[in-house]
Amino acid sequence: MFDMLAERLGKAVDSLRGRGRLTEENIADTLRQVRMALLEADVAVAVVKSFTDSARARAIGTEVMRSLTPGQSFIRVIHEELTRVMGEPGRGLNLRAPPPVVVLLAGLQGSGKTTTAAKLARHLIGQHRRNPVLASTDVYRPAAMTQLERLAGQVEAAYFRPPAGAEPVAIAVAAVEHARRHMHDVVIIDTAGRLHVDREMMDEVRAIDRSVAAHERLFIVDSMAGQDAVKAAESFDAALALTGVILTKADGDARGGAALSVRHVTGKPILFVGVGEKIDALEVFHPERVAARILGMGDMLSLIEQVQSGADQERAERLAAKLTKGRGFDLRDLRDQLAEFKRMGGIAALAGKLPANALPAGALAQVDENSIRRQIGIIDSMTPDERRQPAIIAASRKRRIAGGAGVPVQEVNRLLKQFMQLEKVMKKMRGRGLAKVLKGLSGRLPGGRGPR
Repeated sequence: MFDMLAERLGKAVDSLRGRGRLTEENIADTLRQVRMALLEADVAVAVVKSFTDSARARAIGTEVMRSLTPGQSFIRVIHEELTRVMGEPGRGLNLRAPPPVVVLLAGLQGSGKTTTAAKLARHLIGQHRRNPVLASTDVYRPAAMTQLERLAGQVEAAYFRPPAGAEPVAIAVAAVEHARRHMHDVVIIDTAGRLHVDREMMDEVRAIDRSVAAHERLFIVDSMAGQDAVKAAESFDAALALTGVILTKADGDARGGAALSVRHVTGKPILFVGVGEKIDALEVFHPERVAARILGMGDMLSLIEQVQSGADQERAERLAAKLTKGRGFDLRDLRDQLAEFKRMGGIAALAGKLPANALPAGALAQVDENSIRRQIGIIDSMTPDERRQPAIIAASRKRRIAGGAGVPVQEVNRLLKQFMQLEKVMKKMRGRGLAKVLKGLSGRLPGGRGPR
């Protein structure tokens, strides 16, 4: 979401790195570039003014000017001010209430409310061991209830199917009563979206809120909506007294202004960020991490959490036990590792959280994300014996496998060559440190083009 802003701010602060002395002119010029970058990213003017005024006061004061490393100190000030503008770390959902806790979702049409409802349910099931039920009061969009029911099935959450012809308020009340009877401790209510803020629809969502006494009233906002999102947030807050905000579609080609404006303008915390279409692509909002990412510092904590949450621990333990017992690394194991990378969004998604310049220039260009899918297809086209014993794959077998996967024979040869290299590394794992193992894997990441 912050690619353009990160690029512009990166250029502004790069000139400061390593400087032994700063002048008021240096600071003014850098802040001018920062201000233009923020405005072009569609950040609200009031937010830009607050940011630059505070950064200027701190930079010209003793905090930076008398620092032993003024350039780095000024970058730290910019990081801290970006963090301040975006607010405190996301607290997650407030579940400290007698069950069922009612979570009401509101927002403009197309903001991603229905998908977010399912993502929240999955988050509650996986992270909090809760038993949520999903309900839709959108009686205006024929596919809305069907969509939510389908998504509920994907995340293994309960879905409340309302009686035919029921009105939105009646649906919400019935869903809460259903939750009480069936021991659901959270009710997530998806309300109807609208193309613009209108009085009739606002009255409806207010009536739903009053009827169920919602504990959380969350505004779902499309990160790509820019200043329209900020204005809508103010209107919804006036109507509902919002308790928090969830940013959606943060992985899109957005300028990022909503994230830097909504919290400052409404005073409501950003709780979560939707970072993809997958049902598990929902992250707790950490402003200091987002600010670090914008300034090219990377976000290693989020990267570690993503890898830990995305990894299949049981499968990893089985592989470790297998290697410890001296049994070989085979193509079934390689397929499992490729699938793990695919589930986590691919190499590029993970690399996006690394600090700038952490990877060699052009490294990502060497990674073909589509090749992960093709490599999985190649392994799937093999027989069980071929996956267990790759050595038996001769020329005729290669042609059959290539035909089954729909790829040239050269791609089968390339995969087998990469596998042999990985197999050698795995054999050396016993008695070697992790750093040496990773060094041995250099240039052999899944999806890499590798040797030819």
